[in-house]
Amino acid sequence: MIRVLSRRTALATLAAVPAAVVLAACSDSGKAEAETKPAEPAKPADAAKPAVEAPQPQGTVDMAQLLKPGALPDKSLGKDDAPVTIVEYASMTCPHCAHFNDTTFPDLKTKYIDTGKVRYILREFPFDPRAEAGFMLARCAGDNYFPMVDVLFKQQENWVTAQNAKDALFQLSKLAGFTQESFNACLTDQKLLDQVRAVQKRGADEFKVDSTPTFFINGKTYKGAMSIEEMSAIIDPLL
Repeated sequence: MIRVLSRRTALATLAAVPAAVVLAACSDSGKAEAETKPAEPAKPADAAKPAVEAPQPQGTVDMAQLLKPGALPDKSLGKDDAPVTIVEYASMTCPHCAHFNDTTFPDLKTKYIDTGKVRYILREFPFDPRAEAGFMLARCAGDNYFPMVDVLFKQQENWVTAQNAKDALFQLSKLAGFTQESFNACLTDQKLLDQVRAVQKRGADEFKVDSTPTFFINGKTYKGAMSIEEMSAIIDPLL
């Protein structure tokens, strides 16, 4: 069950939430944090075999419904007419999402996105106020959305666990050209906060996303961070 966060601006909430609240951000069962378990990485169908096989899908969705416009315009990389479309739902405070971003995504981009084989879409699925703030700043960064997401994932341990998340995020935001004024304006934008939450709610309600990262690859559902070998085993037969 997905938590419904109170209608407070992200800036105000950052100061009120201790760092420990966000340490189990990869899933949310509604239980106490100590009982919350993060999403497990997807595994090959037969782990006993030495060759990497494609992980088994954990469901399917209607691609036409999945790609319908939502509360926020999709942020995507790659050709619109690529033969394979990957939609990832992620949380900025999820360590599995950061691991995928740091270890698998660079190879995915080089091998498939930049070559026109894959269209990649990232959608917001925050589990906590700090994740909401991270996504809001990425949205406010405009054309620097993906670079901002990359910086936040690479520096995740620093700002997620910081006693003062607002200051930690501001220091990172300055790299993307934010001033104190534009930083505050972004994180007090109630409309943007509501839109980020609406993207999450739609993912949960319509596509049964309940952990991050969750990937939809040409309509098939895969939960958990995957290696480039596992993703290649899924993608290659679709090309």
